[in-house]
Amino acid sequence: MDALFRDADALLDAYAAVDWAATQLGPVDGWSPALRGAVDLMLNTPNPVTLIWGAELVLVYNAAYAELIGGKHPAALGRRCVDVFPEAWDVIGPLLEGVLLGSGRVFMEDSYLPLHRNGFLEECWFNYAYSPVHAPDGSVEGVIDICNEVTTEVLAVRRLELLTRLANALATAESDDEVVARALEVLRADPADLVEVELWMGGTAPPDAALPQPPDVSTQIAETDQGSVAWLRLPTHDRVAKQARLVARLSPQLRPDGDFLDFLGLISVPIAQALDRVAARAGERSLSESLQRSLLTRPDTIGSLEVAVRYLPASEAMQIGGDWYDSFPLPDGGLCVVVGDVAGHDQRAAAAMAQLRNVTRGLAYAGAASPAQVLHGLDRVIDGLDVDVVATAVLATFAPAEQGHAVRWSNAGHPPPVLLRADGEVLLLERRPDVLLGLTARPVREEHEVPLEPGDALVLYSDGLVERRGVDLEDSLGWLTDRLAGQQHLDPESLCERLLDGITRVEDDIALLVVRRGA
Repeated sequence: MDALFRDADALLDAYAAVDWAATQLGPVDGWSPALRGAVDLMLNTPNPVTLIWGAELVLVYNAAYAELIGGKHPAALGRRCVDVFPEAWDVIGPLLEGVLLGSGRVFMEDSYLPLHRNGFLEECWFNYAYSPVHAPDGSVEGVIDICNEVTTEVLAVRRLELLTRLANALATAESDDEVVARALEVLRADPADLVEVELWMGGTAPPDAALPQPPDVSTQIAETDQGSVAWLRLPTHDRVAKQARLVARLSPQLRPDGDFLDFLGLISVPIAQALDRVAARAGERSLSESLQRSLLTRPDTIGSLEVAVRYLPASEAMQIGGDWYDSFPLPDGGLCVVVGDVAGHDQRAAAAMAQLRNVTRGLAYAGAASPAQVLHGLDRVIDGLDVDVVATAVLATFAPAEQGHAVRWSNAGHPPPVLLRADGEVLLLERRPDVLLGLTARPVREEHEVPLEPGDALVLYSDGLVERRGVDLEDSLGWLTDRLAGQQHLDPESLCERLLDGITRVEDDIALLVVRRGA
């Protein structure tokens, strides 16, 4: 053994086994001073270093480099670089030849180099520098490669970016189907880690499933005829989603090891959280609607007056709102209707709404049949009992049948009523609205009157029907009157349906009440 290799440590036997005389480098004792000096420096360097020498670019490397190239060692020692790394030659070949021809040093950062070093073509990333080694006459005899594998770091950054995109995409998902669709869109957009992905909900396969059914285990990676496939049960708390699984075929260029399983676990977390959030919101929304509807009774119909009502809660979860409607008979045979809106979307608003609704009923039925008097009474109750509430409302009374069912109303800061005439004409009953309820104890309340002819319909509504983000209120009121124009043939139920048709996302609660005088 040549003394040159005395510092080869774990590679002593590998160096001794090479017939250097049969290589393009020739016998060791004939190596040039430049090569011998470079080998001595390389063997005393703890970092992965290789010499790529001569016109044939023959490999000579240290122990750290041997660990890096895995199964290619020891056969790579003394062989041509192109024969050792054919899978990466289209990248490194031109760079090495350029340095050898005098183009100077080359540094590559986060460079992708596929390597067949562990029994499969592996995705690898490196930082490396190719530097020329000069002979005494200045010519380039070879190239020294100082490298550092950064595969772990590159994959970590890539996976973190994917997890960030996934979390952002799922943040506003509002249904299980939307969670699944958004998750698959993100995960399938970059097949670098996961070649194929499916989400199985409750053990039922999606129609386009390309992967095998998940086994009845929480976590598993197995080799199949389709490659490495991972099954991971999503860590959901929702009972229905407990059987949800993430199923993925892994990239054939990555090792299906514990790190990969950890990555899949991180993917499953935001998906599971989104499914739990959707389930929780669905439950909360159901609770909100049940509570709200328990406070809103079916309307009373008096004589020839037909009444229909609708209530749509805001789309956001737990939006227990303060909108309400009411319709009830008066002692004189007339009818009182009201639509109001308490500020806020919480249990407090709902409780205040219930208080105002009940007080309104009591005031109207006990004898204060004038709409202005009823609203004025509400002001006094709010002030006298120190009820912390601000609300809008429009209250209307219909005279008994023998008096012709004339409509009288008072408006406390509420959107204007709409009158649909029997001939199809639509009138927006815009009057200067009075101050909101709860702002002052003794406001001036105005009262207005309009005849209600046979076939006429009066529409009361809360602002959720007409207020839209980015849309002028005047335009929204125009939309409302356009929807009603020429619809005099519809009964109150059908008018409600027409006004709500096409409204899929409700930004604010909608309370709607329609009263129509029969022909």
